[in-house]
Amino acid sequence: MFTTRPTLQGTFGMVSSTHWLASQSAMAVLEDGGNAFDAAVAAAFVLHVVEPHLNGPGGDVVMILAPTGREPVVLCGQGPAPAGATIEHYTGLGLEIVPGTGPLAAAIPGAFDAWLTLLRDQGTKSLSEVLAYAIGYAEKGHPVVDRVGMTVEAVRELFETEWTTSAELYLPHGKAPAPGSLLKNPALAATWRRVIREAEAAGSGREAQIDAARRAWREGFVAEALAAHAALPTMDTSGERHSGTMTGDDLAAWSATYEQPVTYDWNGWTVAKAGPWSQGPVFLQQLALLPTETPEYGTAEYVHTLVEGAKLALADREAWYGDAQDVPVGELLADEYNEARRALIAGTASASLRPGRPGGREPRLSEHARKAAQGALPREAAAAGVGEPTVERDGATRGDTCHLDVVDRWGNMIAATPSGGWLQSNPVVPSLGFPLGTRLQMAWLEPGLPNSLTPGRRPRTTLTPSLASRGGTPVMAFGTPGGDQQDQWSLHFFLAVAARPHVRGGLDLQGAIDAPNWHTDSFPGSFYPRGMQPRSLAVESRIGQEVIAELRRRGHEVTVKEPWSLGRLCAVARDPETGVVSAAANPREMQGYATGR
Repeated sequence: MFTTRPTLQGTFGMVSSTHWLASQSAMAVLEDGGNAFDAAVAAAFVLHVVEPHLNGPGGDVVMILAPTGREPVVLCGQGPAPAGATIEHYTGLGLEIVPGTGPLAAAIPGAFDAWLTLLRDQGTKSLSEVLAYAIGYAEKGHPVVDRVGMTVEAVRELFETEWTTSAELYLPHGKAPAPGSLLKNPALAATWRRVIREAEAAGSGREAQIDAARRAWREGFVAEALAAHAALPTMDTSGERHSGTMTGDDLAAWSATYEQPVTYDWNGWTVAKAGPWSQGPVFLQQLALLPTETPEYGTAEYVHTLVEGAKLALADREAWYGDAQDVPVGELLADEYNEARRALIAGTASASLRPGRPGGREPRLSEHARKAAQGALPREAAAAGVGEPTVERDGATRGDTCHLDVVDRWGNMIAATPSGGWLQSNPVVPSLGFPLGTRLQMAWLEPGLPNSLTPGRRPRTTLTPSLASRGGTPVMAFGTPGGDQQDQWSLHFFLAVAARPHVRGGLDLQGAIDAPNWHTDSFPGSFYPRGMQPRSLAVESRIGQEVIAELRRRGHEVTVKEPWSLGRLCAVARDPETGVVSAAANPREMQGYATGR
């Protein structure tokens, strides 16, 4: 079949990411003798520089990795709520939901510590070696992709009137970065150079230096600057100025953690995901909801079946997922439970939010979610999030993020989804060159829920990389940006890989990425203002008029999007029998690229 690019194949190593400069930087590390984890760290810090509208050092990351010969493991770079981030504090300010921007929305930044933990434990390179690429692009500049300037223009008024430190970086001489122009971030380059100097002063040992760099972030000059900036009154999406609650003690008390993934077996595959403090099990629940005989790939019946299954899985996410309470994951993935849930899928589109009752438990939805499901929210909130991620004038962002995957010649494999701390989330800390994130907007200001805002607990994140095994051996790492859409788009990719014929003896990764995509927003969104659009279904026009007409006949409120507009998948794979590695990347937006040999 026709694809936009070939599925790359080789034997040395493969990288796929949402920006070509990150992919090539990772490949340079592999060529220099580094392993997949060294390469991933280098790529991640480059993404902070070249995709500042999608992620930053003050954000978060979820990774799933499989060191050669070992089981997959999750590395959590999702920081929790600060000690002062109580529901009472926020409601005392007159808030009903957490703002979508500003320091009140900032969780403890998790990305930096997680990447350095990965480098220390799984990598082989020094900190200065992996940071060299990001420092170079920050110091000497990188050609700006179109959406950086578009994002800056969207928030120009906010930057010029309120977030003036951001205007200094992103609106020099009053102009947003033009596509292809060089954008520099000297403050960020200086931050990383100082981190390296302080790390190298700790001694000659690689691990000791990395831990010294972690201390500089958590307890040293970076922590001091972040805590001071969080305390400044800042205009946010509520329309008022608020100070954050994060302190130096919060930053010093947290570090990244390894965790066991949640897994599900399907048709000879085992898919591993992060736990229910993320939306990862949504992917697995959708697999569990599939009928024994899946409808013919690409038909209206196929799309309808997947959309209705996604609604049920995401309703369970709303009622059961979160870090504030125990989540009955085993029961949510049990055959008996999903057989009963599958029976709810009718021939027409459902408009209801229908969480299940695992183990006979009664689901509890937040008041805001109930209002969203009943159509009782303002029109602009109900429509929020439909289609591709958007940025509003007040900085509210729905679903922007990035992704990277790496596999090396030894069989090490990683999928990682860095996000948050984007340029429109908070004002730039001028001494550091980056802002704080906004992940707390995903927690509810209502007590007693699995995802209630709770000091020391993680807000439920949308970040959800995937790793798939066959016969007990990891064979494929993949993922996508897209907020609430991530586990819909990723599932469509995975099923396309499973359903399509192989190419040149390997998985047809590029064909599965290129296939027409779709998603629904028929559930309360994770991003401010957290609306819901019942029966909504966004589809790429390439899905075909006949399929679109049938989906509309079934009651789906179909929005036809541009032919190449939904999904930003990345993927790498390795055949354990031959050692052949492969990779593919998303052609949409002409930004993601795979590389390897």
